Amino acid sequence: MNGGRWGRRLLVGAALVAALTGCADQPPTPPPAAPVPVAAPEPSTDAIGPHGPTVSSDPAALAREIDTAQATIADPARSPGQVAAAARTAQVAYEELAFHPERLAPVLAALPPGPADVTNRIVTAGRDLLAMAKGTPGDELPAWRIAEPLPPDRLRALYAEAEQRFGVPWHVLAAVNLVESRMGRIASHSEAGARGPMQFMPSTWASYGLGGDVYDPHDAILGAANYLQANGADTATGVDRALRRYNNDPRYVRAVRAYADVMASDERAFLAFHAWEVYFRTTSGRVHLPVGYDEPRAIRADEYLARTGAPR
Repeated sequence: MNGGRWGRRLLVGAALVAALTGCADQPPTPPPAAPVPVAAPEPSTDAIGPHGPTVSSDPAALAREIDTAQATIADPARSPGQVAAAARTAQVAYEELAFHPERLAPVLAALPPGPADVTNRIVTAGRDLLAMAKGTPGDELPAWRIAEPLPPDRLRALYAEAEQRFGVPWHVLAAVNLVESRMGRIASHSEAGARGPMQFMPSTWASYGLGGDVYDPHDAILGAANYLQANGADTATGVDRALRRYNNDPRYVRAVRAYADVMASDERAFLAFHAWEVYFRTTSGRVHLPVGYDEPRAIRADEYLARTGAPR
């Protein structure tokens, strides 16, 4: 991986509304089914916590938290656990700034120029993705299953294989994977709409999936590279056009390109993207959906938090 300070050169963002999943000629996802009955309370096993890390609301303190997180991620001497924890703190910090843009300017003013530029890029990308979401937070959590993603080295190898075969830059594929499914963490229980970690509509997959399994990360990444290459993403001037075919919204294109450029600048940023968790904004606040979350139907957030014994 490249040396240098991850946060000093660009940085990282992601789909702050955890599943925009609007890709590969996808129509809007239908609303979830009715909530399921709530089971008896059981102790929470969410090690990260029901709402994720807490970050400061004070601009100067938040700037220090962001700067420290970026430095940790950039340091090759740090353990994977330390890097992941720093990335998750940064994730929540950027999300807070994206949801509350009035807080951004004083945070940027408190950061050195490099981290300030990085932070501005991330928050702007997050705002683009938020603008694509419709409506305000509701009281339900989605009918999703949250799975452990492939380890970063294995995913990186799959992107490289797809790049070698189709000429689509690995970091573009990684950014699409991040925005579409949090690099494979998010799976929907619905058979309607887009499917798999790269979120393909069945008709598009039939044309570009190379006969593979849309739910298999290897096959899905190759299929996405095939689709993007067919629309020009194997050329420097064609990436934006290809991404527009993947999701016909300029905000999506800008966000994906921002994340891709971050990883192209410094591969350690990929480790941070990979560590990002799944959060869902509700009237009960930001709710962490950990690995093992598996709800076949929409469920009220307050009932889910009560069932898992988490504070609300």
